[in-house]
Amino acid sequence: MARRKEMVPMIPWAYDLLLWTMSVLVDLFFREVHPRGSWRIPRRGPVMFVAAPHANQFVDPLILMRVLRTEAHRRIAILIAEKSMHRRFIGLCARIAGCVPVGRALDSTKPGTGKIYLPDPVNDPTLVRGVGTRFDKEAQVGGLLVLPTIKGNASNAEILEIKGPEEIRVKREFKGPDALGQLTGKRNGDDEDRSAENAGTKSTEDFQGTIYKTAPKVDQTKVYDAVFDRLDRGGCVCIFPEGGSHDRTELLPLKPGVAIMALGSLAANPDSGLTIVPCGMNYFHAHKFRSRAVIEFGPPLEVPKELVEMYSSGERREATRQLLEMVYNALVAVTVTSPDYDTLMLIQAARRLYNPTGKKLPLPMVVELNRRLVAGYTHYKDDPRIIGLKKSVNQYNKQLWLLGVRDHQVEYAKFSVPKVVFTLIYRLGKLAILSVGTLPGLILFAPVFIASKIISIKKSREALAASTVKLQGRDVLATWKLLVALALAPTLYALYTILLTYWTYRNRVQGYIPEWVPLWMVVLFGFIFFPSVTFAALRIGEIGMDILKSLRPLVLSLNPTSANTLNKLRDKRITLSAEVTDLINTLGPEMFPDFDHVRIVADPYRDGYIQEPESPRTPKSPSHTRTPSEGTFSPSFPLRRGHTASVSVGGGSSAHGHLPRNESFGNLANFGLFATRPPSRSRSRSNSMNARDAGGFKGFSTINKDSLDEVSKKIRGAMQERGKRRSRRRSGDGGWEFADGEGDGVETPASEEGDGNRKKEV
Repeated sequence: MARRKEMVPMIPWAYDLLLWTMSVLVDLFFREVHPRGSWRIPRRGPVMFVAAPHANQFVDPLILMRVLRTEAHRRIAILIAEKSMHRRFIGLCARIAGCVPVGRALDSTKPGTGKIYLPDPVNDPTLVRGVGTRFDKEAQVGGLLVLPTIKGNASNAEILEIKGPEEIRVKREFKGPDALGQLTGKRNGDDEDRSAENAGTKSTEDFQGTIYKTAPKVDQTKVYDAVFDRLDRGGCVCIFPEGGSHDRTELLPLKPGVAIMALGSLAANPDSGLTIVPCGMNYFHAHKFRSRAVIEFGPPLEVPKELVEMYSSGERREATRQLLEMVYNALVAVTVTSPDYDTLMLIQAARRLYNPTGKKLPLPMVVELNRRLVAGYTHYKDDPRIIGLKKSVNQYNKQLWLLGVRDHQVEYAKFSVPKVVFTLIYRLGKLAILSVGTLPGLILFAPVFIASKIISIKKSREALAASTVKLQGRDVLATWKLLVALALAPTLYALYTILLTYWTYRNRVQGYIPEWVPLWMVVLFGFIFFPSVTFAALRIGEIGMDILKSLRPLVLSLNPTSANTLNKLRDKRITLSAEVTDLINTLGPEMFPDFDHVRIVADPYRDGYIQEPESPRTPKSPSHTRTPSEGTFSPSFPLRRGHTASVSVGGGSSAHGHLPRNESFGNLANFGLFATRPPSRSRSRSNSMNARDAGGFKGFSTINKDSLDEVSKKIRGAMQERGKRRSRRRSGDGGWEFADGEGDGVETPASEEGDGNRKKEV
């Protein structure tokens, strides 16, 4: 029987070629991209990858595609906004990668005629009345009624019934003070105080309603069919369930499409083995050039059979709600979210103060520590101790901002004057030398830098104006910087090569190029030389910028007035660091039962922090222990007295406080806590056979014949897969290998009720 044709075809070689090409841009734009927990990714079978937060528009799927292809050798079909498919370059790349287009109602909004208001917000809050409106011609049942944007949010409601040209009923009432203020004219939109008397006293006398927009109903049947087809073939699908890219510090409400797809697929094929893998897209200044990112994968979720049965029996809304809640909790566990920007800045400051060694934390450690601090702050934010410490930390941050220095630069205050002068002269000389290597490439590539800056800002403003969730439109900056560079850089290099070739043709570059050199060699030289100069300038300039940023605190240290302020700030930092550490050590064990066992940053204020010298019998390499509750591995070094002291990874320091030899943290796989795969078999075996841990053994579970057959089948499959990989390596016919393991963003559809187990309208 012939295999049916794919609804959204994916060409493997074209997918890999596109990914390899775009990965060059990723390496140039980002300084570091670290995968964490990639060993959790299933190597076979249908998988739905659910990624959030969607903070970098088209860059998010590109990074995720690359990590999954490198770490798990899997290709994914990404759901993308349908309007993005109409862009020439983006649409071409999306079709090559086998992306599934998703239509969004909010992408098709149109201004409505007249104005609308709530005639009775207390007794009948779903009834909307219009003044000069034409609901019967402009609105559609199942479509949306959208209010104007306030503070980055635009409330909307699904249309349930059209009663006439000036009267309509929505499915759910508008909520929130802003929406109620728009529809009732109240000066102080109080969501809880909506009595008729209060509504009358707070309304303006000349209130005539608010302007609005309408959005049509979108049929997503083809989207679900394409996703089901991909999963039925054992493929992978990636969804960004927030519904669009944004630049907020918290997750947006998830669209139910991800739950409907999973439940619908399992309802039709219960034995498919579908799993859902949460992916945390954790960026550090996502929109900035040469920033960093950590892509974290959580434990795969298996959809409970009870939910599939509920979905199949008609209880779809409840089954969808429960699965969506599971997905949300899984995403929270792999992302760093905060209610607002100020809270995020507070957490970042507390994390730096909690690292008394003052050394750089590896990126995966930073993400994990930030996540725990956010959880602790959210839980204890009303504690008087937290409130007082928050005030002190905010004051410290403000003083740093006024001086124009960073937290780690406060330590310059303890330097003597001769040392400061010597360091300043040395760095100025080094900066001058680096400038010589940077200047040629900077001049050659300046048009691209300028154009990408101007165009990205323009596109950011356009996206912000058209969005209902963006705050500043930063989520599109990185995308447009990459797109502009991708378009202009080859053109610019071609222009430089043409000019060089013409100069050679006219006078052999003032006689510097011999006559025997053919013009085709000049062309080849130009296409190699100009990109190389630019790349060298990029790498050298990156070091130069770090040196340039370190000059200000050195200059301040030489100024008697500012030096005194810097010294006071350093003393305040020491005090704050002790307070933050003490408070975390007090509240941490209350919230995390395994706090001391899996400590991320060792506490230098406690007795016994300094580890005794190792005896000859003490292993030189750290043992690795796994915490079931966290699902992560943390290195620990056994002490001579039989205790286990946590390793201080505050900036990569060892248990003795020394910097590691590899300060770039390039070989992070050697650290158990953020390794991309579990420890080796020999290492785990040696741990399990440790006499001290013998008491922790548990009895083996019984295995019946069916279970044994299933295990044997999996072992045979794994051995066959290993044989195939060895054959591919010998023949050299492997897949692409890479160096490192809303707007028109990637979308997931929302839902509406429809017919059939697998076809739902969004």
